[in-house]
Amino acid sequence: MHALSPGGAVRFPFLAVLLGLLLSGCGINNIPTYEEAAKAKWSDVQNQYQRRSDLIPNLVETVKGFAKQEREVLEAVTAARARATSIQVTPELVNNPEAFKKFQDAQAQLSGALGRLLAVSEKYPELKSNQNFLALQSQLEGTENRLAVARHDYIEAVRLYNTELKTFPGNIWAATLYRADKPMETFTVADDVKKTPEVKF
Repeated sequence: MHALSPGGAVRFPFLAVLLGLLLSGCGINNIPTYEEAAKAKWSDVQNQYQRRSDLIPNLVETVKGFAKQEREVLEAVTAARARATSIQVTPELVNNPEAFKKFQDAQAQLSGALGRLLAVSEKYPELKSNQNFLALQSQLEGTENRLAVARHDYIEAVRLYNTELKTFPGNIWAATLYRADKPMETFTVADDVKKTPEVKF
């Protein structure tokens, strides 16, 4: 029977540490890291959409006070907001192409309706100079800008995550350790729909 040499006792923990470093260097943690980053960016997108949605009732009421005759436009915004907020946003939505498309289409319709509502103000000088309306316009413009940034950041985070799932060595880890992880959906709406509604002062 051979006695374990002092050097052998030291070598085993050293090899375990070395193996751990090699595995961490091979990107074994990239998939969960990128996934969590994408989820965090998705939360930012949701927060900005909610912020926009919260501004709409006050904006509609303010416009209504000066332009009751624009009933069709006011109703369109209210209906678009109702459709957008009726979609249940679950964590699984980002992995479901059909549900994600439904969500982004509803938000795009709301963007279009908001653009038409803001265009109405051009016909009403007293509305354009109303302090409440100006404040709401400013808040909406800021929210739309933050929303554009949040969407961009989410798209980039999803690109990193989805690329990791498909490329080496990430595809090895995806096929072995992270089989439940699926590609995430990203925004694909047309550029003209994604444009921030024009806010004129």
